[in-house]
Amino acid sequence: MSIEIKLSRSNRIYRPNELVEGKIVTKLSSSISHQGIRLNVNASVNLQVRGGSVGVIESLYGVIKPITILNKTVEVLKSGRISSGTTEIPFSFTLKDQGEEPLERFYETYHGGDISIQYLASVNISRGYLHKPLSATLEFIIQSEKENLPEKPLSPEMVIFYMTQDTQRHSLLPELKSGGFRVSGKVCTLCSLSDPIEGELTVESSAVPVQSIDIHLLRVESILVGEKIATETSLIQTTQIADGDVCRGMTLPIYIILPRLLTCPSIFAGPFSIEFKVTIVITFQSEQSKLHQKSNFKTPKSWHAMESVPLELIRTK
Repeated sequence: MSIEIKLSRSNRIYRPNELVEGKIVTKLSSSISHQGIRLNVNASVNLQVRGGSVGVIESLYGVIKPITILNKTVEVLKSGRISSGTTEIPFSFTLKDQGEEPLERFYETYHGGDISIQYLASVNISRGYLHKPLSATLEFIIQSEKENLPEKPLSPEMVIFYMTQDTQRHSLLPELKSGGFRVSGKVCTLCSLSDPIEGELTVESSAVPVQSIDIHLLRVESILVGEKIATETSLIQTTQIADGDVCRGMTLPIYIILPRLLTCPSIFAGPFSIEFKVTIVITFQSEQSKLHQKSNFKTPKSWHAMESVPLELIRTK
């Protein structure tokens, strides 16, 4: 026996005020009787604190109580029988009922490191005390309501940056300090989730050959734990824009596609916040870089030059 939930939209993307339609598909070797089919719709903000981001006492809490966005039950069928073979049972529901105040704001779906925002539909077919119930769960994706979104076109805000041996907070290779280097460019700091992050970069001078130029997309998740704020910065993705020593004075384009479920509009709520950053990383050719090929963006080495800029993500129509 098997049971699954199928939604009418293959991408499973909905907005809070839209009708969610689908069907419950059962495949049975023989007919069964049931005491009703119910669809449970749950949505929550799940928060988790890692030991390294707060004190020892706070870290004992581990997983903090989720913030409930939605919890509703839809009766699909009353008691009856389901015949053998494949049966499709249609259903529909709305997340946001007219005149009903939601428990919490409908945040967009997001899969982060310490924070996740999920919308789940679960079906349960109760078969009495002597039989195990049949159940299945499916995640669907929520985006912001159109009426709450700014109109296009969005004017991307660009910030100009530059890197020299004097802008780095960590020690650099001796030959970089003596010979010097300068990298300049600009990158978007306000971006629509449906658009790429754009910008440009130019290596004006460098006493040491360049090995690689990478763009890190970072998330900064903060959770209120008691009277403290636990903040954790983690890497979402890395995009390489240059491999090997680049020509001096040549402009390199920055073009980064945002991953859907790993990003969301920047959120500044009371119990938590989700922010993003872009970090430009220049890796120079040296014997040390060959010995230590793995790098950590949190602890830059002497053969790295870095520059970080904040990134605000929004949803547009």
